[in-house]
Amino acid sequence: MRIIKKDELFFLYYEQWIEMYKEGAVREITMRKYRMTLKWVKELLPTLKVYELNRTAYQQLLNEYALSHEKQTTMDFHHQLKGAILDAVDDGFIDRDPTRKAIIKGKPPKEKKPKFLNQFELNTLIKNLNLSDEINWDWLILLLAKTGMRFSEALGLTPNDFDFSYQTVSVNKTWDYKGHGGFLPTKNKSSIRKIQIDWQTTSQFVRLVKGFNENEPIFINGKVYNSTINNKLARHCKELGIPIISIHGLRHTHASLLLFAGVSMASVARRLGHSSMTTTQKTYLHIIHELENQDTDLIIRSISQLV
Repeated sequence: MRIIKKDELFFLYYEQWIEMYKEGAVREITMRKYRMTLKWVKELLPTLKVYELNRTAYQQLLNEYALSHEKQTTMDFHHQLKGAILDAVDDGFIDRDPTRKAIIKGKPPKEKKPKFLNQFELNTLIKNLNLSDEINWDWLILLLAKTGMRFSEALGLTPNDFDFSYQTVSVNKTWDYKGHGGFLPTKNKSSIRKIQIDWQTTSQFVRLVKGFNENEPIFINGKVYNSTINNKLARHCKELGIPIISIHGLRHTHASLLLFAGVSMASVARRLGHSSMTTTQKTYLHIIHELENQDTDLIIRSISQLV
């Protein structure tokens, strides 16, 4: 690997930084994000040298990127660049941190689609699924709704991952549906977990996976696209007159119903495989606020009875 100098073009410095610090250290899906960031840097700052990167140049980069991206996407872009830039400061290539006090802008967000279903809507969906005698995509929809698993985690399930005696399903790998197929590690260590399932789902899958190879994924039969499953779920929702959500929305639905049912934040975080409760709290902040309002009403009713 060649020696980087302060008069190196910034996009070349960033490219080498990705190779040195991120290649092999992050998942492929994360690497794709870094490569996309590199593509934008090369397009927007093709001639800027490392030592020329000051606050003005960096803010201009963010502003130009924000013209065609929403604020959250621009924030992600900023975070992926910041690590490399701080290393350049530490190495003496840049005099001062140009990311300090950066202003994040972006296009107005698109109208938000519903992220989850309420209990009545989910029951309506489940009652109308085509749960045939053989594995199909509707069985995957059911399992995602009842476990809150990520799409890639469910695709990676094999018969060996089910413990029917204890009514659990183990999540210990994922399926590379975005790449060339095959098993991949889970998102993080916290994602490795056992999820309790109800007796009805247990008895259904006992029958469904009978005769399957113990170590082969039960939902995979050729190339899988998440758009295929999303479209199938969307058709169900449209036909039933309920909000159209994505496959990932089933995970949000699962977590939302548990929180509204009074399940603790810690238990929901473990069931979802979140690395910390902070992730769960940030993701479901709107539900937490609603539950706090309910708690306030309960508190007032309780203390009003004190005499």
